[in-house]
Amino acid sequence: MPQPRRSRMLWAGLAAALLLCLGLTGASRAEPAPAAHRPNIVLILTDDLDAADLSRFPNITNLLVRQGTTLSRFFVTNPWCCPSRSSILRSQYMHSHQVESNRSPTGGFPKFRPLEASTLGTWMHDAGYRTALMGKYLNNYPEGAPRTYVPPGWDEWQVPVTRLYQEYGYALNENGVIRRYGDAPEDYLEDVLSAKAAAFATDSAAGGNAPFFLYLAPVAPHLPAHYAPRHAAAFAGEQAPRTASFDQADLSAEPRWLSERTPLSAAETRRIDRVHRDRLRAMLGVDDMVGALVAALTRAGRLDDTYIFFTSDNGFHLGQHRLRPGKTTPFDEDIRVPMVVRGPGVPAGGVVDALTSTVDLAPTFAELGGAEVPSTAEGRSLVPLLRGHDVPWRDTVLAEFYHPSYSPHSPPTYAMLRTGRYAYVEYETGERQLYDLQDDPAELHNIAATADPGLTAALSARLALLRACSGPACRLADAAGTVISGTGASLGGGVSLGTGR
Repeated sequence: MPQPRRSRMLWAGLAAALLLCLGLTGASRAEPAPAAHRPNIVLILTDDLDAADLSRFPNITNLLVRQGTTLSRFFVTNPWCCPSRSSILRSQYMHSHQVESNRSPTGGFPKFRPLEASTLGTWMHDAGYRTALMGKYLNNYPEGAPRTYVPPGWDEWQVPVTRLYQEYGYALNENGVIRRYGDAPEDYLEDVLSAKAAAFATDSAAGGNAPFFLYLAPVAPHLPAHYAPRHAAAFAGEQAPRTASFDQADLSAEPRWLSERTPLSAAETRRIDRVHRDRLRAMLGVDDMVGALVAALTRAGRLDDTYIFFTSDNGFHLGQHRLRPGKTTPFDEDIRVPMVVRGPGVPAGGVVDALTSTVDLAPTFAELGGAEVPSTAEGRSLVPLLRGHDVPWRDTVLAEFYHPSYSPHSPPTYAMLRTGRYAYVEYETGERQLYDLQDDPAELHNIAATADPGLTAALSARLALLRACSGPACRLADAAGTVISGTGASLGGGVSLGTGR
């Protein structure tokens, strides 16, 4: 919920003072290795993929999960497309980049455009990488700009400018030239992007000895979840998972936006199952994309020198807590997403359970590639974790959501603190949610009204500190063992928020 200006300034001042004492201000720079020895980096960013069972997709399972490391507690900064992607591109929380929704005036591409001078694309390009963005960029791109507009930092640009979620009959901005695609099977967007990605990653003539950074953003499985004709018969009869929270029986302790929801009808349940099947089928196109890219890298002799990161911009709920298909809530289904990494020095079949976030992606790529990280960055590099090093780490992650007027079915504006044990949410309405994930992993029992006041005070104090943080201060505010004095809440003393690792 919005904080009074005086409160925000108090917390920001506290964080800044602590940073000065610890010498943590200013930009950081990873020492670049010679260009010939720097790795290639691929980010595959799906759209609305929840942290479901990836074993349904053979290429993702065999080529990424079994050959790489899974980050089991990987969270988004915002459970909505455009704010989340802005965090990925800038390594900033929503309260810093201020892209709050998917449309103008509070969000979308027009709100992000003034920030494009410093993004993941410009960082990697300036470090000597050949860069490409293929697929979805930001919602409402290129509103307010020519259709041929290419943002700074990208050498290769293959991005839809019409019919983004239709998969057929769309137009791509191909490096400043608009090309229209039709309705033939070979025009399926994920297949087109797949071919372009494989060509870019294996084109040695285009970049000489320069390493490449590829941001590959398929639209799947975003609704309406159109799938390739070859996958039409897959997953016949499949039902959405009937988890413990599916069509939850008792919502009486929940905030009003949730407690007033009616149980799912038989028709709604059938729709949920139908949506689930279509999403799985659409993901088979992404699975084929992964297989084609790995095969192309193998043929070119580049796979062993390439990192592949696979994740999503946000999760998706399908009937949990009586919620009809969608996102934007603070529940695990929406804020926790899959994250798998394979590459040099990353253990095969490994699992990292530290609390990690989409805000960490850009600093990770920067460290791998020797790129400069500006002082505006708020995330942490994942490289030490991926290499199995025991390093000081955070014990909390932050998620934020702003409720725009055009989305009446979304929750009220909220901010959320996720620790190793607790999920704590504060709404602009004054309502709260608190779940003890150790005893209640399905988030069925909101204990905000009955929990130890010392615990809720500590959670609220840490949430306030994170919501006011900026730049390097965020890496202090989320740090394990942070102690807040003068508030009556100690996070390093008698009240434990649960381990983050």
